[in-house]
Amino acid sequence: MDEDDFDPEAAVALPIDGMLDLHTFAPREVPVLVPVWLDECRAAGLREVRIVHGKGNGTLRRTVHAILERREDVASFALAPPERGGWGATIVVLR
Repeated sequence: MDEDDFDPEAAVALPIDGMLDLHTFAPREVPVLVPVWLDECRAAGLREVRIVHGKGNGTLRRTVHAILERREDVASFALAPPERGGWGATIVVLR
């Protein structure tokens, strides 16, 4: 799935509250979903957000981190501390 495949009729409204739980999305949706969500977080004035990707085998975490590495508006990112999800979540600081 890429941006050309995006169907606004099928879009689900996500709260822009600084936390995105990817458990409810298909892995193929993540490369489009995460950048759009980050853009919306920035537009809402959020500068620190948390993406929950789960612990699993690390595939989704690696996908999320690859997306974050390519974005100029990401100042930093790291695995969350234990009380915020540990290695099952990533904390992102936006510029």
